Amino acid sequence: MADAAAKARPVQVFGTKKSADTRKALRFFSERRILTHFVDFQERGPALGELRRFSDRFGVASLVDRESRRFLDLGLQRSMHSDDWWLKRLTEEPGMLKQPLVRFGHKVSVGVDEDSWREWLSAS
Repeated sequence: MADAAAKARPVQVFGTKKSADTRKALRFFSERRILTHFVDFQERGPALGELRRFSDRFGVASLVDRESRRFLDLGLQRSMHSDDWWLKRLTEEPGMLKQPLVRFGHKVSVGVDEDSWREWLSAS
């Protein structure tokens, strides 16, 4: 039953193909034959509304990859800005986002979180 529900409603994985963690998420769902919809940030940047789903649950700071090359290149290590500023900046600079961002219905996760993913799939 869980497989049928998950196949009817795909898991959305947001990230880049270059990201090992994004590839790990895609592989996790593929191995379980779960339909996924992959959004590659290199082809299409994240929408502000989509990022808000994740920031509402985890906070804006959890979305920023402070160790990413892009974050360091932009010199934002000591930046003090509002959450709205950061969200807008993340839509313009998706290279600063922690990856993957995963959404299944109203459930979301940031980074590799296989325990949550298993829980989502077993509950559906």
